[in-house]
Amino acid sequence: MRPDRDAPRQPRILLVEDDERLAGLIQAFLAGQGFRVGRVAEGREAISIILGDPPDCVILDMLLPGVGGLEVCRAVRAGYPGFILVLTAQDEDIHEVVALDTGADDYLAKPVRPQVLLARLRALLRRGARAAAAPSDERARITSGDLEIDAERRAVTQSGAPVLLTDAEFELLWLLASRAPAVLSRDELVAELRGITFDGLDRSIDMRICKLRKKLGDDEPPHRLIRTVRGRGYLFARER
Repeated sequence: MRPDRDAPRQPRILLVEDDERLAGLIQAFLAGQGFRVGRVAEGREAISIILGDPPDCVILDMLLPGVGGLEVCRAVRAGYPGFILVLTAQDEDIHEVVALDTGADDYLAKPVRPQVLLARLRALLRRGARAAAAPSDERARITSGDLEIDAERRAVTQSGAPVLLTDAEFELLWLLASRAPAVLSRDELVAELRGITFDGLDRSIDMRICKLRKKLGDDEPPHRLIRTVRGRGYLFARER
């Protein structure tokens, strides 16, 4: 039988997990959802695969034998254009901060709930699809004072100098700037960027806001660019 050329391409996932039972369950579940899932148990091998034959997304366990998950993330981030979803058994804010600072796009605490993992993966892949479909015209560029945000190139400059953002940080900044002057609640931001419902405890948006402010030189209150609206959420204050 000849392959159907019109069939949608199956996203490629690399699962880096040394727990064989958990890895097998995740691989079987995602394969049943239409993903092509490769699987490795060791960090050094993962680095070689990620850089040599980049998948669409990497699911990366933090606690790997030998080369750990954070080392893998550091080693591949600059050269890997896809997404990294970190799995951690340490459900504390500091571990989430470290993962995001190292270049992870999202994180998920163990024990892994399959439907939550699926929602996170789909949200990341939608983000990639939106980036690929960004319009190549002036609507894809937002200027605010000395800050320029270019959605087509996924680049940010401030006073002509590049501002280095992770994909997750860029998506958050673009979402706030493109909806300005609307106030976006945490519920809206979490749903849009992470594909889940805000549970009142998720700190990922707040942490990314803090990192964005720092990188934009806006971390000391009163904040000039990204403002907190008490009881409502965040807004991007465009400057002329």
